[in-house]
Amino acid sequence: MSGIFSTNNQDSALFIGGSRVSGQEVRAQNVMAALSIANVIKTSLGPVGLDKMLVDDVGDVTISNDGATILQLLEVEHPAGKILVKLAQQQDTEVGDGTTSVVIIAAELLRRANELIKNHIHPATVITGYRLACKEACKFIADQMALKVDKLGRDPLVSVAMTTISSKILGTYGTFFADMAVDSLSAVKTTDFRGKARYPVNAVNILKAKGASARESSYFTGYALYRPFTSPAMKRALKNPKILVIDFDITKTRMKMGVNIVIDNPDELEAIRKREMDISSERTRMILDAGVTAIFSTRGIDDVYVKMFAEAGAVTVTRVPKDDARRIAKGTGASLITTLANLDGDESVDLASIGSAELVEQVRISDDDIVVIRGAKEQQASTVVLRGANDYMLDEMERSFHDSLCAVKRVLESGAVVPGGGSVETALDVYLESFATTLGSREQLAIVEFANALLAIPKQLSVNAAKDSIELIAKLRAYHSAAQKATADSSRSALKNYGLDLYEGKLRDNVKAGVLEPAMSKIKMLKSATEAAINILRIDDMIKLLPEKQEEDPHAHM
Repeated sequence: MSGIFSTNNQDSALFIGGSRVSGQEVRAQNVMAALSIANVIKTSLGPVGLDKMLVDDVGDVTISNDGATILQLLEVEHPAGKILVKLAQQQDTEVGDGTTSVVIIAAELLRRANELIKNHIHPATVITGYRLACKEACKFIADQMALKVDKLGRDPLVSVAMTTISSKILGTYGTFFADMAVDSLSAVKTTDFRGKARYPVNAVNILKAKGASARESSYFTGYALYRPFTSPAMKRALKNPKILVIDFDITKTRMKMGVNIVIDNPDELEAIRKREMDISSERTRMILDAGVTAIFSTRGIDDVYVKMFAEAGAVTVTRVPKDDARRIAKGTGASLITTLANLDGDESVDLASIGSAELVEQVRISDDDIVVIRGAKEQQASTVVLRGANDYMLDEMERSFHDSLCAVKRVLESGAVVPGGGSVETALDVYLESFATTLGSREQLAIVEFANALLAIPKQLSVNAAKDSIELIAKLRAYHSAAQKATADSSRSALKNYGLDLYEGKLRDNVKAGVLEPAMSKIKMLKSATEAAINILRIDDMIKLLPEKQEEDPHAHM
């Protein structure tokens, strides 16, 4: 019986039918999986990082250096590897930037923890040390490294956006796209019920149009749809429109499935067809009588009824994607209605479900006509039209621009930035090594390893830039050590803002250079990476059930 639960043999059969891997063996497998994933994306870190080309099983090509995008397209099967993929996706959702960094730090923490465990340090001790180090690191960032931007000027916002897109495809265009990101996000400012300013990234609509160069990309206030007006006979622009957003089609009414009508007289057939036409005509007149002048439908509208709308001076847009329809309804104060039926069993248009705006117009971009809604009643929107040579470039431009919008949003809402270029990680390394010496327990070993793991970021940044990482990191640590020992009024205290200049291969004050990142991004990155590493470290047993064998069909040979 004792042989059933043997933990030494990887192939030991369980009574439930499967295999069991335990102890150091499963830990080594998990660490190897994490390091393999980090090795895939680590060369894409930083302003001079390289891109990855991913081809899926049907031949679709994606070219990107965004960590979350790369990992999402990889088919990772190892359970520990999937944790890191989810980690990158979580960082992308919550912060928008730092997806590559968070995976590299988590993998490095795991590697160093595994070495400690090999040297007979218990995993519980390592986990406690990591948690303590993470708590101290977050406190240090908030107290010492974060720069409060009380009266947010434009310059720090542009610097944050520029830092985010410097490592992406848009980084070669200077501040062109950084300015566009700040302008487009500032235009959609709203206030929540607590009176705090909010900047919804979803309110910035990004359209992609092939042709022309990236510098011909443009931004304007208003919500744009990649759909034209249904008929060329309609007005090109309509001032102060009353907007109705519907989720049903306006076509000739047909009988429901399974409904049969038996007639004796052929003349009655024509009357039935006429009545089918009249039902939708009555709905059209009902909508027009309610004062509606712009109709956005997620489905189709027959030409007969389009003609009625056009003759009445109204405009219609059909086949609007559901997500766009919801945004238009929310922004204009309308409701997405699925039927005209009311509680009395009749049909009517509820005036409360009609929205309004200042202008609805059709404009031409590239070879396509698009509809733009300007001056929405409830929530302002802005639209960025990206231009590029091909679909691969446009997709990567959209991902890069979205990351910069997220970074600017975090700074606007939290009001704190930190210097970039590896300065935060190096400062934390120096501080945590000093902090570890104040502890008299085994946890100090884990804290020192945590500190050294953070240096993986500046090291990888300098390696990707083809610079001497050993010399640069040694000098950077010396600078931050001097800054932390200095008195508050000493000139050396300014050295805490020093980080890497990867183009020149030297150190510089990154605050003056405008290399800034949201403080929230760094704190979230450390917390997420630490939690992911701890989750994997806690695993000391993996039981994998074998798939149930199908009984052979005795008639299969026939």
